[in-house]
Amino acid sequence: MCGIVGIVAQGPVAQDLYDGLTVLQHRGQDAAGIMTIDDGNFHLRKANGLVKDVFHTRHMKRLNGNTGIAHCRYPTAGSSSSAEAQPFYVNSPYGIAFAHNGNLTNAHELADEVFKLARRHINTTSDSEILLNIFAHEVQACEGMVVTPEEIFKAVTNVHKKIRGAYAVVASIIGNGMVAFRDPNGIRPLALGKRENEHGTEYMVASESVALDAVGFTFMRDVLPGEAVYITDAGELFTQQCSSNAVHSPCVFEFVYFARPDSFIDGISVYASRVNMGTKLGEKIAREWADKDIDVVIPIPETSMDVALQIANTLDLPYRQGFVKNRYIGRTFIMPGQKQRKKSVRRKLNAIKSEFKDKNVLLVDDSIVRGTTSEQIIEMARESGAKKVYFASAAPEIRFPNVYGIDMPSPNELIAYGREIEQISELIQADGLIFQDIDDLVDAVKLENPEVARFETSVFDGQYITGDVDQDYLDLINNARSDHAKKSAGKKGGLNNIDMHNIDQE
Repeated sequence: MCGIVGIVAQGPVAQDLYDGLTVLQHRGQDAAGIMTIDDGNFHLRKANGLVKDVFHTRHMKRLNGNTGIAHCRYPTAGSSSSAEAQPFYVNSPYGIAFAHNGNLTNAHELADEVFKLARRHINTTSDSEILLNIFAHEVQACEGMVVTPEEIFKAVTNVHKKIRGAYAVVASIIGNGMVAFRDPNGIRPLALGKRENEHGTEYMVASESVALDAVGFTFMRDVLPGEAVYITDAGELFTQQCSSNAVHSPCVFEFVYFARPDSFIDGISVYASRVNMGTKLGEKIAREWADKDIDVVIPIPETSMDVALQIANTLDLPYRQGFVKNRYIGRTFIMPGQKQRKKSVRRKLNAIKSEFKDKNVLLVDDSIVRGTTSEQIIEMARESGAKKVYFASAAPEIRFPNVYGIDMPSPNELIAYGREIEQISELIQADGLIFQDIDDLVDAVKLENPEVARFETSVFDGQYITGDVDQDYLDLINNARSDHAKKSAGKKGGLNNIDMHNIDQE
């Protein structure tokens, strides 16, 4: 999962890009990058690390220009070397900077096509670089020094025909403008906003609406599935649907875990959807666990807090904060390597013992992926004096890998893979375990926007909406995403950081 931002303004954009990335930091903590355009030159800074650590004053002073794009990432496969940090860049045609959130399911065959047909070299293992070169090859067909909106939309239309998977993209074409587009299923989110000032209208795209709020842009709407947005350097906005088979199918896991609660995605309040999840799960607990002697409901911060509060309200039980979170520890879901995840949990959370002592507690989390975190948190609750520890997940059992840009690991690393609920409960050492039903999860989110055709739910049901995912592909990503594979890839190393000015290393 990644966060992307793009701005076309009437004044310097570096600070707004930085602020937008900071707000989207939850979407990726592995690396960050900003590229701006000024006087016909690209200015780039990208490196591994958090936004606040990648950009210092000396870097920000070099990022001149009134238009630019930005990206924060974590890797779904392979190396986390900052050689794969974005934005990426190609110098032909025109000069294109590019950032991508998602994952292509036909990346390997596209890599061959890029080389054999377009004679373009791919320098990393990132499918984002492949997508950039596919897009650049289509833009190559533009005839003049200034591209027209019609030519841009034709290029994006051809991109849609060639690639499969999930993608929300923002790109800057030097001397022309900024392009943003979304895959025909709308799996990954993309919001469009504008800001009026004395100099004119400025435009911004971002992965979540909260990034628009943070820098004073007004949310206009979501970019539609299959749609392309083109904003010229002069500030003219053009949009067009570029797919003949667009079907709105956003990723439901955005609402379960990834997105911030103050974001709106595809007309859906993330916060409201989580409250609805709490209502649905609370009603299920009331039906199926009437015999459970629960004393208190305690969330595992922070994503599950809204869900847990609504569960407590539904069950008419006390709600308490039983854990204090260290906000300076990264999200354990994103951290590569099981050993590192295990070490991080107790540094990340500390129990308030008085809220557990001599109580039967219901712990609520947004989901259970590997089960490592859940097991350790239950152990912490018992050490703090809990008599019984029940566990509720706001999401259904995660039994299948994600192929659309979320780092759901190989199947064998998913605790629910090939196991029944009783077996999972025993492994995490809970006195009882309950999961949200998939129909209830979908209903909880869809309640906020009934017009959404369907949701991407493959991690729960194994139904991949792009229709091109078979066992061979799942075996391929299994080999790439396992902890062993990531550890091996990390040993290969890469550039420690990239700090470019006019695309020349300083």
